[in-house]
Amino acid sequence: MGLAMSYLRVPPVLEGEQDPGRIARHIFGTPDWRRRAAPQGFDLGGAWQAMHYLVTGDPWEGRQPEADAVCGGRLLTEDGADELGMDVIYLAPERVKPAADHLAATPFAEIAGRFDPAAMAKAGVQDARGLDGSARDRFLRPAYEGLTAFFGAAATEGQAVYKVMTPTR
Repeated sequence: MGLAMSYLRVPPVLEGEQDPGRIARHIFGTPDWRRRAAPQGFDLGGAWQAMHYLVTGDPWEGRQPEADAVCGGRLLTEDGADELGMDVIYLAPERVKPAADHLAATPFAEIAGRFDPAAMAKAGVQDARGLDGSARDRFLRPAYEGLTAFFGAAATEGQAVYKVMTPTR
């Protein structure tokens, strides 16, 4: 079993609420949150860790602002993941803009050189063993372009980004 990542752009204050943890419970506490949030969402699926590796060169770590695109942010559900059935990571608007600027200024060709399924598997990147040479351009390039557009829209609107990690089968 692995993990999948979905993103959601949310105003910093939602219905008068400013606390990111309460906002997360309000949004993600209903079973139909994906349907309701679809216009403001982006799904990276199981490629989240491969994307983080391409962007930062590491499966988990990295410097800001590039690490904020995937793994960066504040875990809101450290003690409450069971309540929602998922982990929720919050990235404040003041961190969204630098991440968006970094993604926009970094063409995929610049990070594509890190695509090495064997090295990625050795580093522990989820599902790296199943990647072949065509996955870089067939799947990861469009995912990177979608992530760049998603962060650009969030930055333009001054929105926060909520990242949701859910188990896959």
